[in-house]
Amino acid sequence: MKRFIPFVRQDPFVPVIRMIGAIAASGRIGAVLNDATLGPVIDRAFKRGKPRAVALLLNSPGGSPAQSSLIAARIRRLAEEKEVPVHAFVEDVAASGGYWLAVAADDIWIDASSIVGSIGVVSAGFGLHDLLGRYGIERRLHTAGKSKSLLDPFSPEKPEDVARLRGYLDQLHETFIAHVRARRGARLTGAEELFTGDFWIGQRAVDLGLADGIGHLAPKLKELYGDKVRIVPYGVRRPFFQRLGASLLGGALAEAEDRALWSRYGL
Repeated sequence: MKRFIPFVRQDPFVPVIRMIGAIAASGRIGAVLNDATLGPVIDRAFKRGKPRAVALLLNSPGGSPAQSSLIAARIRRLAEEKEVPVHAFVEDVAASGGYWLAVAADDIWIDASSIVGSIGVVSAGFGLHDLLGRYGIERRLHTAGKSKSLLDPFSPEKPEDVARLRGYLDQLHETFIAHVRARRGARLTGAEELFTGDFWIGQRAVDLGLADGIGHLAPKLKELYGDKVRIVPYGVRRPFFQRLGASLLGGALAEAEDRALWSRYGL
């Protein structure tokens, strides 16, 4: 109650934004992370009251580079505008796009078993032209523009298409590396091995400068802001039917894609 009484010194509070899931432009609300759904949550965390800091509670295997960049940029923009420090706390994993989000914080704290890193870019798909031929199915594709059918999964793979894709991936990789270097700076060690797409666990990640130490959310925030700090959770509310476990048939494919991302890290 005392926070509503004027002239009474209030206990410090830290909003905690829970970021759990793969990163994608679309998907089931509450099951994927993107700027459209997280944006209002991040805005509220920074703008309600006068927080001493904002904490990110992360558990993400990554996903969309663009969405990772948009979310991280929003966090940095508000942190600088409000002059509020940001702390990231990793649960199981903050890898690839998940690490992109973690690096938006001023410091990163992990568990001794947390997985972090995977600073790289991946593109995956299927080639189905042999399967179509086996069943006598003819692919008919007409385009205006020679690159309009780039990497079509129903046509044989072309070396020039692969070379172009590699250029795109390299460009995204360089953007990722620049973001990590800008945010982590001199804390990084062994830079050559850091950007291969590999990932590390616990203390080894700390030794490489990918994280600042082993630490958990509540004890660390109390250490930083005192035992009376109020930890206020913020998150995306899932729609009513999703909370009951109902989902559309199309959700099965999204779930399979999510599982493929998580399984790379044994989760």
